[in-house]
Amino acid sequence: MKFHPNASILFILAGAIIVFVIAQSLFFLIRAYRRGKELGIDTAQMRRTMVSTAIFTIAPAVSILLGVITLSKFLGLPLPWLRLSVIGAITYELPAATSTANALGISLSETITDPQVYTAIAWVMTLGIFPGLLWVPLFIKKIQGGLMKIKNKDGKWGDILMTAMFLGMISAFLGMVFSDIRSGLKGWIPIFVLLFSALLMGICGILIKKCNMKWLENYALPISMLGAMVFAVVITPMIG
Repeated sequence: MKFHPNASILFILAGAIIVFVIAQSLFFLIRAYRRGKELGIDTAQMRRTMVSTAIFTIAPAVSILLGVITLSKFLGLPLPWLRLSVIGAITYELPAATSTANALGISLSETITDPQVYTAIAWVMTLGIFPGLLWVPLFIKKIQGGLMKIKNKDGKWGDILMTAMFLGMISAFLGMVFSDIRSGLKGWIPIFVLLFSALLMGICGILIKKCNMKWLENYALPISMLGAMVFAVVITPMIG
């Protein structure tokens, strides 16, 4: 039987896992809501939190959808759908799949029909993210404990350390942003999108501080992400 990345059995397997994840999420959401009522937490406040959290996921969901569409061109739909539905890290999944395909000398312009290549890409994507499953339960308490000690001793140094850790995590992906700047103006598109996103975040910050729009704090990140996506869609055809 000839292998195809869009085979029905792959859709069934991926769909079953995704349904399980959704059911698990709903289970804990209901448990948390009921527990909040038992503790006397205001129901309206819990609902506002749920709504703001749901809105906050819109921007990442759009980027994940774009990632699924991009990966589905050569990996089919089931594997990207499963990977990005459960993990949702397009900044990892796309580079992992691309680097593996390049190492194997496979073109990304056509759908992969070689089961060995497909399996190799799936293994790299899986094993590359797997260490996180071990580090979190084994080391998270020690890391959090160390951070809390520093923050209790000196709050400013604690904030600086947390900011440095966040920037260090973000800088790991800056190579993707700056990788094509030597290819001309087209290579600067990611830079322009990054700067536009920063501009939107700065405007939101000004509105929050100067105009006392505190409600905007929960929506500043989605606004900057969605705005950057729209800007990328507009600027790319103009330059490229």
